[in-house]
Amino acid sequence: MHKLTQGRRRMWPWILAAVLLAWVAMGTWQRVKPLPEGVSRALPERAVDGEVRFLTDETWYSPAGERHMRRQIFDEMLALIGQARRVVVLDMFLFNDFAGASDERDFRPLSTELTEALVEQRRRYPQLEAVVITDPLNTLYGGLALAHFQTLREAGVRVVTTDLNRLRASNPLWSGLWHLGPRWLGNDRDAGWLPNALGPGRVTLRSYLALLNFNANHRKTLVVDHGESWAGLVTTANPHDASSLHGNVALRFAGSAALDLLDSERPLAHWSGVGLPGPAPPAPRPVPAEQARLQVLTEGAIRTALLAAIEASAPGGQLDVTVFYLSHRAVIDALLAAHARGVAVRVLLDPNRAAFGLDKGGIPNRPVAEELVEAGIDVRWCVTRGEQCHSKLLLRRPRDPAGEAEMLLGSANFTRRNLDDLNLETNVRLAGGIETPALLDAAAFFERRWHNSPRRITSEPYAALGDVGVWTHLRYRIMEASGLSTF
Repeated sequence: MHKLTQGRRRMWPWILAAVLLAWVAMGTWQRVKPLPEGVSRALPERAVDGEVRFLTDETWYSPAGERHMRRQIFDEMLALIGQARRVVVLDMFLFNDFAGASDERDFRPLSTELTEALVEQRRRYPQLEAVVITDPLNTLYGGLALAHFQTLREAGVRVVTTDLNRLRASNPLWSGLWHLGPRWLGNDRDAGWLPNALGPGRVTLRSYLALLNFNANHRKTLVVDHGESWAGLVTTANPHDASSLHGNVALRFAGSAALDLLDSERPLAHWSGVGLPGPAPPAPRPVPAEQARLQVLTEGAIRTALLAAIEASAPGGQLDVTVFYLSHRAVIDALLAAHARGVAVRVLLDPNRAAFGLDKGGIPNRPVAEELVEAGIDVRWCVTRGEQCHSKLLLRRPRDPAGEAEMLLGSANFTRRNLDDLNLETNVRLAGGIETPALLDAAAFFERRWHNSPRRITSEPYAALGDVGVWTHLRYRIMEASGLSTF
């Protein structure tokens, strides 16, 4: 018996070493494994075909503190769905009525409105093929049943939950262990015993273990048939009730670029065995230099286009950025370099103070803002009182009025997770003459957000929040590099 006990004791170090080795090996593989086919794409540049509309959801305050809002994005989405006869394909990250710890009472019921619009259109046109693609966070990774998803299914809408296990690990320290064990345990919607931090109901421990992977299908897109053509919409906004007060932007367009957008969604649906309706996009054609053009971008291709736009800015030109999260080191370095060569750079940021009633501590935007200000870049904060400055927009304008301007907008924050092939993301790029209407509208939007007026308070100077300490800078750097963060 004594020898047996000694033998077992000698085995434990080897067992522990084997487990640690497997953990490290799995985490490394999940971080570097090949990307799924069909993601990280720069689709062809397309000549603008029909109207391109820049849309906004804006929130501002009077000097007395009264909140005012102007909403366009979901009104346009509902209108597009309401005229569809053949196809609706919707891909949305958050599609629920969860409110977290917020006690706000003025939320618009976006999840209900969108559900009812899809159900009604299926009732009016039974031949309509409707597909909703979404992120498993909405069901807490299988730990909750959502009534509106069931309503959609009963109406004949196919609801597709994205298989995030196909993605690379955003948080490899945890994902190595996740893929060795908890991933295979399954989940149970009726076995919840822990409070749901995002909303009502109870969830299992496995729901929180899945959450720690910190990756997502973060896309926000819509494609519909539009008469004899097609219409697409790419946005920063979610059909999430508690996000209905946020500031957001969108671009609505038609023609071949809309079919590219539809084509970009096919791989995600295919992972769940669902084929998307609608034709393939036409072969690309050369676009005349003087014509405005559109391009759909996903995942890492967004980073490439973003850096190219910043690097294309010339002395005397203008770069305007408004974004919910700014933390990607290559993007920050590119903005610093643009400023150093004489580009006028303005950065408007969310203060990252709160999210649905929970404190966020100012990371990553406050330490990044301090770095930009020290280099001489103009930075202002969005004025927010519970809601978020949720836009993700870069606008480049040349010094020469005859030159080319461009903008990029969409789901991707300017972070490692959003730009380095870890999340699923979709942006759209519009390039053309400086007088292109959508580019003018985007410029006017930025000016409204950057400058206050006597009756409209939208932003405040960098000094209103002040500098942050060394520890905050260090936390941001560690969180950005490691993936141990929600940004």
